[in-house]
Amino acid sequence: MTDSVYRRDNCRLCGSRSLENVLPLAPTPLADAYVSSTHLREVQQIYPLDLYLCKDCGFAQLLDIVIPHVIYLDYIYETVSSLGLVDHFRRYADDVVAIIKPPQKALVVDIGSNDGSLLRFFKKHGMCVLGVDPAREIARRATAAGIETLPEFFNQALVRKIKKEHGSASIVTANNLYANVDDLDALTTAICDLLTPDGVFIFESFYLMDWMQNMVFDFTYHEHLSYFSVKPLASFFRRHGMELIDVKRVPTKGGSARYTIQRAGGPRPVSPAVAELIALETKLGLQRADAFKSFAARIDNAKKQLLDLINSLQKQGKTIAGYGASATTTTLIYHFELGDKLRFIADDYETKQNLYSPGYHIPVLTPQSLYERKPDYVLILAWRYAEPIIKKHKAFLEQGGKFIVPLPDLRIV
Repeated sequence: MTDSVYRRDNCRLCGSRSLENVLPLAPTPLADAYVSSTHLREVQQIYPLDLYLCKDCGFAQLLDIVIPHVIYLDYIYETVSSLGLVDHFRRYADDVVAIIKPPQKALVVDIGSNDGSLLRFFKKHGMCVLGVDPAREIARRATAAGIETLPEFFNQALVRKIKKEHGSASIVTANNLYANVDDLDALTTAICDLLTPDGVFIFESFYLMDWMQNMVFDFTYHEHLSYFSVKPLASFFRRHGMELIDVKRVPTKGGSARYTIQRAGGPRPVSPAVAELIALETKLGLQRADAFKSFAARIDNAKKQLLDLINSLQKQGKTIAGYGASATTTTLIYHFELGDKLRFIADDYETKQNLYSPGYHIPVLTPQSLYERKPDYVLILAWRYAEPIIKKHKAFLEQGGKFIVPLPDLRIV
């Protein structure tokens, strides 16, 4: 291990040391560490990517932790780059305001606020908003666009600063961030301290049940330390003097859940959805190793089918490119051993264009490259968006090209 990574030996939620490696994935570089041509000679560090299950509380997690400063200070991902996510955040803010009914001018703090997309909608509802995000350039741009964003990591010291300058928060959100923090005890304590007595903490994260059922294993990368299900989370919050009062399944990130938490004995009733999902998780065995071993076998089968197809095409002299330079692409390329199979990767997002993929340094080009370089096949690495990608590039099909969709079931279009 180097100074940029450390390994924990106990469960992130309950502290147990009874842990089992249930999904060993291929080690990878940081998933979003796309590099410019000036850095091609630099070797990017590879980190273990193994998923462990706590045998005591049933929580799934990574134990090899890349220190946050390495990942986030120069982070390039922005919410607007994810298809449909801004519209999702608009509905999210509408739902929360309708259900929670915060007072006018109440403070909403979003931890890991990124470009401020969610807070912008809360602001339209008359809320006072404040973002927290350590990605310096993204925070600067969000502030310039009217969403005050502190370019810092969220911790107890920052809570004291926020309360002194802005007061306590009626709502704290941490979407697709709560799963990215190793010390959840410290984070949860700080969030609780920031909340008003009747305040709520709300976060979204990809949901373990959907992660398995929808085959989105490529969402496993070093930012994502925790793979939440309801049962272990409910126990964790109880230990912190809080209660999980609602869980709503939402379609983002291949299948996520929105969790709502208040102080124990708070003013809001517990939704029946909490007990219903715990019962369903128990029925499906989500907190048992057998479920993960079955999932791993499905992944292995998908890998074999794809490699058999690609190897056959290459023996016929066919050229293959990729489409989609996301963080999930890195996990998919490494675990499916695609590094030497792709001529280039096309991507719609300008920030990724003219960069090179993590580790293998596959060039990332504009979508126009499909028509200029004319690969025979394009493997849709961003496979959850296969339909809009195919629809957008009918002309590629008309010129004789074909698309390969690798998951959840292999198909050629």
